[in-house]
Amino acid sequence: MNESIDLVGLLGLAVQHQASDLHLHVGSPPLLRIHGVLNPVGEGVIDAETSRYLIFSVLTEAQRMQCEQNLELDFALNVPNVGRFRGNVHYARGSVEAVFRYISQKIPAVESLGHRPSLIELCKREEGLVLITGMTGSGKTTTMAAMVQHISSLRSGVIITIEDPIEYIFPDNLCIVKQREVGQDTKSFASGLRQIIKQDPDVIVVGEMGDRDTMQIALTAAETGHLVIGTLHTIDAANAVHRIVDFFPPDHQNQIITQLASSLAGVVSQRLLPRADGKGRVMASETLIVNSGVQACIRDRKIHQLPGLMEIGGQEGMNTLDQSLENLVKNNLITYDEALIHARDPERIPQPPPPKKKGIFG
Repeated sequence: MNESIDLVGLLGLAVQHQASDLHLHVGSPPLLRIHGVLNPVGEGVIDAETSRYLIFSVLTEAQRMQCEQNLELDFALNVPNVGRFRGNVHYARGSVEAVFRYISQKIPAVESLGHRPSLIELCKREEGLVLITGMTGSGKTTTMAAMVQHISSLRSGVIITIEDPIEYIFPDNLCIVKQREVGQDTKSFASGLRQIIKQDPDVIVVGEMGDRDTMQIALTAAETGHLVIGTLHTIDAANAVHRIVDFFPPDHQNQIITQLASSLAGVVSQRLLPRADGKGRVMASETLIVNSGVQACIRDRKIHQLPGLMEIGGQEGMNTLDQSLENLVKNNLITYDEALIHARDPERIPQPPPPKKKGIFG
């Protein structure tokens, strides 16, 4: 076992170097993901015994038993004088490995994230379903936390969250905020949601819409006068609608489409892209605000028409990913090549001007 490796020290390095994640992987040095790139810490590799020791040393007895029984575990970790982390423990080729994601407890203002102002308008809604979508590591949880904080500063009420695990800690403001963690405060997202309706909520926040039951209850809650905010793993707004419908068997899909058309308020899809200057990452986002045209597209299953409606819906706060990429390129925040990787229509992305020819005198 390599006794020179100290987990608290590694987590401190992650915070110091503004890393989003620390990876403990058997056969390699500890790895810090900084601005999307993995960077080794030192040259010494972690063996299986060291990896297990480091990871299990921060788990409670109940967490160790759960990990050994289920072969994986999500949990939150507070390290005094270092910070708060979301941990995921898992087995790989029989060895215990983990990734720790740093959670800054300074919740950013909604206005600072790079979204359209329509996100603030969605925070003012009193009912309906708002989805924050994107791939893993795209900042969905941070956007959702900023929305909760903003709503709590706007009006009096009760906000109840279901998370796995709890990441940001919300102080009570005009709203009281009740945070419930799957596995500790409720058995599952779906069972927690069923009970939330009886707890007098104004706003319901669901950390992950990952199964049919959770989505069904969320849609019903949105229909019955609650604002429901949740995250979904999809690459764009149109795919979010497809994903929701696909949760359900064919004989239930017509009913779900009707519910979705009437209860969906908006979808915000986001990606974090490397900045052109190499100093961190910047957000590219897409915003779908549901109006009568969007409702008709959903009811008629013409989901392929949604990007077109977003393209022309700027006055209602909508924009496509390509419009966001175009703006980022024009402002020199991302490179042309980076924008091409993510664009639906590469022709939309403005090409950089050719380099100026030098005269004979330079």
